Formats: sequence, structure tokens, C-alpha cells
Amino acid sequence: MAAEYIINPQGAPAEPSQETGTDPGNAGAAAGGGGADLVKNGSVATFMADVIETSTQVPVIVDFWAPWCGPCKQLGPAIEKLVRQAGGVVRLVKINVDENQELAQQMRVQSIPAVYAFKNGQPVDGFVGALPESQLRAFIEKLTGNAEQPLDKALDQADAALAGGDAAAAAALYSEILAHDTTNPRAVAGLIRSCTAAGEAAKAEELIDGLTPELRSSSEVAAAISAMELAEESTASGDVAEFRQKLAGDENDHQARFDLAVALYGAGDAENAIAELVELVRRDRQWNDDAARKQLVKIFEALGHADPLTVAGRQRLSTILFS
Repeated sequence: MAAEYIINPQGAPAEPSQETGTDPGNAGAAAGGGGADLVKNGSVATFMADVIETSTQVPVIVDFWAPWCGPCKQLGPAIEKLVRQAGGVVRLVKINVDENQELAQQMRVQSIPAVYAFKNGQPVDGFVGALPESQLRAFIEKLTGNAEQPLDKALDQADAALAGGDAAAAAALYSEILAHDTTNPRAVAGLIRSCTAAGEAAKAEELIDGLTPELRSSSEVAAAISAMELAEESTASGDVAEFRQKLAGDENDHQARFDLAVALYGAGDAENAIAELVELVRRDRQWNDDAARKQLVKIFEALGHADPLTVAGRQRLSTILFS
């Protein structure tokens, strides 16, 4: 039985109520420890166990910082987020230099934040100062050898469940992932699509309402939102044959053509839905406040920019708009 999932007021799903067999939070166990130990506060007393010994099993990043250090306040949360997202292929130990001055001297820390990467008990890389997230991600990928992260495996499993028609199982998996990484756009988008596929529009809307502007603007999340809106429109649409009959009586019945496109998309015929909307743009670009073009954009977004139907549809639309 698939686990139940709950969406909290902030938009991030809470822990599933039952086990599903996949828990990205336990991914750290495969790399030498539990998910709760991915980030630790270290000291002179624990350095040998937390860094030297642990780094023989999994790479360890050591962050030397202090409460009064401005750049440390920027770097710390960013690198901690990326380590948690990695799900166990790397660890982070945070060392407060004010409380561990002897250790900082031994490591020849002259300015902070100072970051060292350890493998097999030895420092192998490092940097000083706050770096942007893209460079931090590259630093971690270099350290881990681009190892496939347990989180990615869990996302692949959830995507496969959704593609296979098991929306409930997919939703439970996406919820587990979001319980550990609340800002993962792929998981957020997947949960929205799962709710949509399960006919649970209210849950999808509740999740969307709680998203930050940054998450909403993510291409994956925006596509999932468009897909949900199209699904809702299709549910409220009429019969394809009914609209075809109206068009047969009056080929310039723009509302009937628009409604036909909505119904076609809902019936799984995205290709002909696009064709009808392109034809409507050709006949009257400005009809109903540019409704046909806007609907096309929504469909393109839902399908994905690389989808062959999107590519062909955009080309046909451009030919009309710029002719």
C-alpha cells in the first residue's frame, strides 16, 4: 500500500505516514553512516573520529568558521544545504575557531571561512572565503567524483513510478524527498504532477500556494503548474465531437476552436490541440486578449521545451507571428 502524504502550510510535504521502502534520509548509511550525521559540529576531541577516520569511508568537508564572521554566515548555510542534498556521499564538519584555536593553528588557518576537504585521512583540497553556490557544487562534485547521489536515485524511482501510472507511490516518494530537501524543484514538480494525475487538484493547489517565488519560477515547477492548470481546464471542457460540429457550421467560431483545443489536450491529443490553437492565432491573433497564444505557451511549458511537439509548434507559431 502506498504511503499517505501530507502537505504542510509552508508547501513542503511532511513525512509519509508509512514506509515505502525508499528513504533518501537513510542514504548516508550506504556511505558509512546515518543521515542525521551528514553535518556535525566538531572539536579537537572529535576531529580524529569525525574527520580523519570517517574520511577513509566517505569524503569529509571541514568548515572553519566563527559567529562574528560575515562571510561565514553566507558560506555555512549554502555548503550545509548542498551536503544535505548530496544525501550521504559527503559529510560536513563545522569547526568554531574561537572554541578550537589549537586545531585552527594546527591546520594553519589564517583567515575564515576556511574549508578543507579530506579523503583517506588526508586533506586533498580546500579554499578560503565565501564562494557562490555553483562553485560550491563543483567543489563537492570534484571531491565525490560525480558519484550518483542517493537523492538522485530516489528521484529517478519516483519519476519512474509516475511515468508508470502509479501516482500514489510517486507522490509518497516525492514527499519523502521533500521532507529532507524542501527546496528540490524536481521533487516539487513531481509532487504537483502526481497530485494532478491522481485527480487531487486541491492538494496540488495547496502545495503551489506555499511555494517561494524562486521555486515557482523554476522551469520544472512552472511546467508542472502549467500541466495542472491544463488538466483542470480539460476536466471542465466539453466533448471533442461537440466542438468539431460547431466548427463545421462556422469555421470562424473562435471560441469553439479554442474549446476544441482544450478538449483535445485533455483527451491526450496534444498535437492536434496545438494545431487548432496555431490556426486560431493565424485567423485572429488578438482574439480574447491573445488567449490562443497564451494557451500555446502553457502547453509548450507543460510538455517541455525539448519536446518535438513544442519545437514544431513554436516554429509554426513564429512563422505566423513574424510573417
